[in-house]
Amino acid sequence: MTEVLLIVGLLVSVFVGYNIGGATTGPAFGPAVGANVITKLMAATLMSIFFFVGAITIGPQVVETLGGELVEDTAIFTLRSNVAVLFFIGGALFVGNYAGVPASTSMTAVGAIAALGLATGELNLAVLGEIVVWWIVAPIIGFWVAGIVGRYFYPRINAWVAIEGNREGREMVTIDRTGLVPRLQFGENANRREITGALVVVGIGCLMAFSSGTSNIANAIAPIYGTGDVEMVPLILIGSAAVAVGCFTIARRTLDTLGNDITNLPLTAAIVVAIISSGIVIGLSWIGIPASFVVIATMSIIGLGWGRATRTTTLSEVRAGEETRVSVGALTAEAEGERSPEIGEEEPEDIPKASDLFDPSTTARVILMQNVVPILSTVGAFLTFRFLPIFGF
Repeated sequence: MTEVLLIVGLLVSVFVGYNIGGATTGPAFGPAVGANVITKLMAATLMSIFFFVGAITIGPQVVETLGGELVEDTAIFTLRSNVAVLFFIGGALFVGNYAGVPASTSMTAVGAIAALGLATGELNLAVLGEIVVWWIVAPIIGFWVAGIVGRYFYPRINAWVAIEGNREGREMVTIDRTGLVPRLQFGENANRREITGALVVVGIGCLMAFSSGTSNIANAIAPIYGTGDVEMVPLILIGSAAVAVGCFTIARRTLDTLGNDITNLPLTAAIVVAIISSGIVIGLSWIGIPASFVVIATMSIIGLGWGRATRTTTLSEVRAGEETRVSVGALTAEAEGERSPEIGEEEPEDIPKASDLFDPSTTARVILMQNVVPILSTVGAFLTFRFLPIFGF
């Protein structure tokens, strides 16, 4: 019976990893795919590789946090309870992925494990409180940092970088397999600055994939590791392989959502969003906090666009009671190499034909599902462990 439960637990862990791949590929490479820099296939490949590197290097620290510190007595991590925990994590994430919304794997996993601890009276409230505080603070930091960049620095960055995604032809970065050794191939009309920008945004996507691996591998394997029946490295290998499958399959929906539906990001915006969100995620992982990777990245996208759109109004005009003249066609307003306009110089009608900054209905759906998915996991797990006697608590 124990071996059967262990096999079932590993299978459910694989299911969780599959959904993690679907949920985290969009925030990492959605901007690069949306800007037509790389294909979805290349995004999935890079995500799989760098996720594993992050998981095998820094990931064990976060596994220890979720598999040991979040609950005061790890004896509650029985094989039977772990199957239920992983089921609720994977099931809730699948709901989000099916809707094309990359929900937070960290919130979903911590919610299910915390529900187990609460139902059994073994929840470490101090550790949970620290995690939740950072979950609240980190997206706010991402939004405001991106907003400040968008309002005060984005046009200068855009003029300096002077890159724009190739939206009409093929992707800017592809793999040429005609020779004996595959090599990178760039867009036909791409200049050095565009190539540099493309490589930067892909590189930062890889950095985000790495940071995702450091934080999110624990969400798939921490409950199983808590039992002590399987060693850390084999679990990381299994979890990373499952994540890779998710990257190549269900992640296509979340890539569309964060790469095209919320906002049609040019490369400059993609670089800014990636730097801000990956920096915050790596910082949280460094101090052992399972980061809400998806939420931070999403709020950074929205914050950058909001800040850029408010450049039509100066602070003095706001103090005088004038209405802020916000245009949603903001991030693609400047042409390549164009002079950076001063705040207040632009009129909303100056940028009416640019692609929408973000689609309100899609944004609302993303924010809603990013809250619904963790709630489903937490409430479902708590009711199960609290009222079903089959777990022996």
